[in-house]
Amino acid sequence: MSTLPRGSMEERTGTALDVLRAEEERLLACVHCGFCLNACPTYTRLGDEADSPRGRLVLMRAVAEGRLEPDSEAFARHIDQCLGCRACETVCPSGVEYGFLLERARTVIAAERGTSPLTKMLLAGFANRSSSFVSSALGRLLRAGGIAATLARLTPRRFGTMRTGLAMLAATRPWEALRRGSTGGALEEREAVSTGPVQSTALGQPGEPDAPDTPAADNYEFAEPHARAGEAPTGTGMGTMTAAGDVAARKRLRVAVLRGCVQDGLFRRVNDATVRVLRANGCEIVDVGAQGCCGALHAHSGALADSHDLARRNIDAFEAAGVEYIIVNAAGCGAMMKEYGAQLERDPEWSERAKRFSSKVRDLFEFLVERGVRTGAPLPLRVTYDAPCHLHHAQRITRAPLDVLASIPSLELVPLEDADECCGGAGVYGIQHPELGGRIVNDKLDAIARTGAQVVVTPNPGCIMQIGAGLVLRGDDRPVLHPIELLDESYRRAGMGSE
Repeated sequence: MSTLPRGSMEERTGTALDVLRAEEERLLACVHCGFCLNACPTYTRLGDEADSPRGRLVLMRAVAEGRLEPDSEAFARHIDQCLGCRACETVCPSGVEYGFLLERARTVIAAERGTSPLTKMLLAGFANRSSSFVSSALGRLLRAGGIAATLARLTPRRFGTMRTGLAMLAATRPWEALRRGSTGGALEEREAVSTGPVQSTALGQPGEPDAPDTPAADNYEFAEPHARAGEAPTGTGMGTMTAAGDVAARKRLRVAVLRGCVQDGLFRRVNDATVRVLRANGCEIVDVGAQGCCGALHAHSGALADSHDLARRNIDAFEAAGVEYIIVNAAGCGAMMKEYGAQLERDPEWSERAKRFSSKVRDLFEFLVERGVRTGAPLPLRVTYDAPCHLHHAQRITRAPLDVLASIPSLELVPLEDADECCGGAGVYGIQHPELGGRIVNDKLDAIARTGAQVVVTPNPGCIMQIGAGLVLRGDDRPVLHPIELLDESYRRAGMGSE
């Protein structure tokens, strides 16, 4: 799969099947209660028990115990059809680490049946900085001048993979109207409330509305998705530093930002906005040139060894930088990097280093809420927020992005029905399974249309591309942005961008 240096992981000396067999204790945690069924997007649409989380766990156990051949069609098909959204983890009373187990099951399948040429090509494109640069440059070239959008609309439906891929590229385009200030119909400006640092509300901590968001590893209580009942996802409306002196009075933190692969190649504007916002909130940004892909796409696709090599490379790079925090603006990358400790737990040389590294990783909005975020200028937009699975379900960060959005004056935040349900993107899933992924995203697009929002925001590149692709193919020019782009623009209008 790649030319990355090999480590000393246990799976190097055993078979891929040993990787799954070693997780017997994690597999046995499932008690087959069925709470996961209604939370699973594939089960609710396909109605097949084998396409539910507990059904897939039964298949994993059967393979690990030798009752089912690891190269069986049933095992490969039902594991492959899983989105890996981890919504089952949020509702699981037994704390089953489903996402972790899914990656090991896919490693077995990749070893036994091989990896599709499309997946190999996609992963090879992000294996190192050179290949990432080339693939991203080609993507930007196709995106330029609306070429990708035009080709996507002209491509016949029978070429679903090509059509979806082109539409995804088109969805990465910047929204030029935001910087021009011509955002179409200003809303009435409202005064921002400034009463102290933003407080975040944890999901899964009933009765503790002011508790901070809780990392997934520490909390497996039942959770109530913030917008499933359709209530407005208003933030606390609290918390902003309104003067430069307030920021200057706080400790200046040395932080690094994960640039990522897709994020840096197709959404560099998001990384640039992240750096500007962090600087405006009193952070010193340390550039870490040796960093690379976080390994999430590789792990989700069964290339677990390559994923672990990428993790080691990042640990080396960020350790050498000597930063206090590692800030991540992509939900999937943040979830993976926070789990490096678990990923490398069987490697005695790297286990403790990985745990220390993960303890420094912060989601961008988690960090801003913990630190207290400054207020910018009014931004009169009607916005709806979609929750990325690996932020909402894997990291259990549910309120922080909403609280940051609520701190932007004049911005109207409207609820999105089933905002916590997967959009069907799931890394490369939307390309590999354009029909099922399309069914799932169409439900999301219908919900978005009902909000009447001018802008959709979601803090994950894969989600931006999947939702944006669906809108492109519908002929809907509604932009899909990263939330930090709105805060950055609010700061620019307030003259805070150069601080």
